[in-house]
Amino acid sequence: MRLLNAKKLNLKDADVIYYPNFFSEKEADFFFKNLKVEINWLQDKIKVFGKTYDQPRLTSFFATNKEPYSYSNITMYPRPFDGNILKIKTVIETELSIYFTSCLANLYRDGKDSNGWHADDEKSLGKKPVIASATFGEERPFHFKHKKDKSLKEKITLKHGSVLLMQGSTQENWLHQIPKTTRQIGSRINLTFRIIPQKNRVPSNPVLS
Repeated sequence: MRLLNAKKLNLKDADVIYYPNFFSEKEADFFFKNLKVEINWLQDKIKVFGKTYDQPRLTSFFATNKEPYSYSNITMYPRPFDGNILKIKTVIETELSIYFTSCLANLYRDGKDSNGWHADDEKSLGKKPVIASATFGEERPFHFKHKKDKSLKEKITLKHGSVLLMQGSTQENWLHQIPKTTRQIGSRINLTFRIIPQKNRVPSNPVLS
């Protein structure tokens, strides 16, 4: 087991834990270098107020089952886990004692790439989604804001090799984003591990026994 320095964020109506050094610098460097070339990155189109734009980042989707994932008028069909992304999945599952079925991978090429305000509250993720977000590469600020109480805001910098765990009522009550920046920065890979049960089956307990 790893010696994880867990930091629980003080967010009302949420359950968020940040692990700044989940992976060692050597591990994080290795995974960043290899994931960038191993993953088949795609740029999907998104619709905003009836207009179609290139999504401001590259993505890829993986799953242990064949369940697709839909958001923002995009439906992604999974590739099987293999190589380094499977290694990362196994490490996170072992340390957190949570089994994930799926992973949405994001490549933020520079400061122009971003992810606007949203909640990962799609029906396919269940009532209380569990999401583990691993960061490799450039540090980026991660913003939170409460859906109802506009005075409640938070910001955390996601470090190279870190993992952010969001669970409980977090997606029900909070929005989050990765904003654009005019600074000259490098690229960042973000792996967001999720639980999407196979349809027409009773979902099994995601917590490992």
